[in-house]
Amino acid sequence: MLMDKFDSIWVLIDIGMLVFAAAACALAAVARTDAYRAAGKQTKTFWTTVLGFTVLFDFLVWWGVLGGLMFLQIAGLIASIVFMVDVRPALAEVGGGWRRGGSSSDGPYGPYNGGR
Repeated sequence: MLMDKFDSIWVLIDIGMLVFAAAACALAAVARTDAYRAAGKQTKTFWTTVLGFTVLFDFLVWWGVLGGLMFLQIAGLIASIVFMVDVRPALAEVGGGWRRGGSSSDGPYGPYNGGR
């Protein structure tokens, strides 16, 4: 009975790591290629490859194809955390993607037209 509860907790942890890695991979793919170089980080190809393999591996663990290789899952989680905590803010600072839309004259309620 206790093992059933423990297994359900591991399933939730696996799904959480899969979603986190997928979000990191999507954000890595959206950012501009030159922003990685401008921020002084590894290349876009490096990050999308590492995070893509992390998503694939996490999916295979969740599906039940691979088991007992927790160290690879932890390594992928560390790579995802490093991207989200270190690389993503550096890319945002440089202006590497994630377009907000609109122009520079847009205010919180729409475009500012100078009081006309």
